[in-house]
Amino acid sequence: MKTGNPLILLLTIFGIAIAYGTAVAGSPPVYGGTLVWGRSAKINTLDPATGVSEESQTAIAAIYDTLVRYSDETGELEPSLAVSWEISKNGKTWVFNLRRGVRFHDGNEFDARAVVFSFTRQMDAAHPFYPSNIGYAKYIFDMVERVYEISKFKVGIRLKSPYAPFIHSLTIPAAGIVSPAAVKKWKNQYHINPVGTGPFRLEKWESGERVALIRNETFWRERTFLDRLVYKTIVNSKDRLMELSTGSIKVMDGIGPGELDTIKRNNALDYSTTSGLNVCFITMNTQSPPFDNIKVRQAANYAVNKAKIVKLLYQGLAETAINPFPPNIWGYNHDIKGYEYNPEKAKALLKEAGYPNGFETTLLKLPVPRFYNQLPDQTAHLVQANLAAVGIRAKISTFKDWKTYRSMLQKGKHQMAFYGWGAEYKDPDYFLYNLLDSDNAVIGKGYNFSFFRNREFHDLIIKAQETPIQSQREVLYKKAQVIVHEQAPWVPLVHSRQILGFHKSVHGIILDPREYWGFQKAWIK
Repeated sequence: MKTGNPLILLLTIFGIAIAYGTAVAGSPPVYGGTLVWGRSAKINTLDPATGVSEESQTAIAAIYDTLVRYSDETGELEPSLAVSWEISKNGKTWVFNLRRGVRFHDGNEFDARAVVFSFTRQMDAAHPFYPSNIGYAKYIFDMVERVYEISKFKVGIRLKSPYAPFIHSLTIPAAGIVSPAAVKKWKNQYHINPVGTGPFRLEKWESGERVALIRNETFWRERTFLDRLVYKTIVNSKDRLMELSTGSIKVMDGIGPGELDTIKRNNALDYSTTSGLNVCFITMNTQSPPFDNIKVRQAANYAVNKAKIVKLLYQGLAETAINPFPPNIWGYNHDIKGYEYNPEKAKALLKEAGYPNGFETTLLKLPVPRFYNQLPDQTAHLVQANLAAVGIRAKISTFKDWKTYRSMLQKGKHQMAFYGWGAEYKDPDYFLYNLLDSDNAVIGKGYNFSFFRNREFHDLIIKAQETPIQSQREVLYKKAQVIVHEQAPWVPLVHSRQILGFHKSVHGIILDPREYWGFQKAWIK
């Protein structure tokens, strides 16, 4: 199938290039200037193979190109380093025709060998440049059997089995194409000496606390307006806001309700927000009594006042969640009506389940704020009060750090626990398969922390992975969402919105629901 009619079309707007601030009508963009972005955490790596944090991935997205990308204007899949692609009838082999005349930042030519090198170093642990701290490769390369050069500007990728979302997985920063010569030159120091084909190239690395990029003058698309893009680590949000107010930084993220109020009152500042690709939820261990009882799980859903959480804790910067993924992803089942806040219904279900007087349990709260839940303590206590009102007496607990917390959930050491998920690409499979399929309900690994196992659900998800037509996949995913809603392994809470604060002199930043904010069209007046 040709790119003129891609296998999987995005049906909703994904990333829109938004002119921030209040530019004079008809005022054209101008070249020049340095944009300093205040970030809440440092950049750990500039290697696509090892980037995991959102801070690292945003910088990686500015340095590298991928074979395909999402359009800034329409949100649909479009060519990038690949100009077209085809898929075999059995859905297992993809062939990409590559763009000619593209150069890496080090002057070397981009070709099929660079693609093969970039991907195989993340697939093959025996590869001489396989990183010890591999990142999101599993979301792309676990299903790949082989990557091979067909000709200088044509590359083939053979999958182990048909996987329709594969083309979308190639849009994430981990699929960025690296310069083989640079990796061979810098070896284990490549992560601080990155070389891609993207709109910016590295100027200076300062321990990840401050990373400066400069314009790539040989970029194959339109060159950027900015001379320089600087990422500056300012951990405390109040300190970031202070620097934004004084103009020492021009953009900041990690904005809470309190900071937003301050931005609104400052005539020199503005903000913009977009729906995120995320979900915050309470997972219930369906293999541990009493949550092995469907009526208990449904009762918990009726007990939680989601609207109050959105109003009080998110200050409206979130939407109540009904399904396991947000409504800005195609395939969302809008016919499903969420569990309303109904304590009496919750009590009745608990009685039917054999718990007329309720029961005691443990509710694990997030040990640190996350982008989908920046107030974990307050959220946990509000939910605790909701549960107590219907007889579910939940003791709040947690683990000392994020790594331990996630590990304990993977081992099933919980009854109820807060968690959340953000998508790397816009496909229902990223949520449904990773978070709820039986393949991932494995002690010690995977992210199905509810250990939900349902044969009908599994069959629908696998069939959707192997089905090449999006309209057919959509039918399957809608059926799968009905099963999840009825079986209630989670209490879905919210889909949080992404938000940036900025100086009104800044324009043209591309808002991306994945948080890979784009600066290739940004400019400063």
